[in-house]
Amino acid sequence: QVQVVESGGGLVQAGGSLRLSCAASGSIFSINPMGWYRQAPGKQRELVAHIGRGGSTNYIDSVKGRFTISIDNAKNTVYLQMSGLKPEDTAVYYCNILTWPQLDWGQGTQVTVSS
Repeated sequence: QVQVVESGGGLVQAGGSLRLSCAASGSIFSINPMGWYRQAPGKQRELVAHIGRGGSTNYIDSVKGRFTISIDNAKNTVYLQMSGLKPEDTAVYYCNILTWPQLDWGQGTQVTVSS
């Protein structure tokens, strides 16, 4: 089965930026819509942004204008560029396909935003 590995998280001050990467072990992005999810402590995992096969993107209201999702099919990698980070963005970020059955979840990458 295709596996994904997330990276790029870290500790950043409010207003800062990070770029997350999600590398897949196979060519799945060209045939599956992809999403970035996050899970904050004590909260359920939520879909933050997703990108369709045609490149259309969608974001939850709280990150619109601050986050950008993109794909490099040649590298089997999905990115999440995050700017204007806020403390409420603190969470573990994961990527996965949007179609069912989804892939096994990766380890995620921790993003911590200090105020």
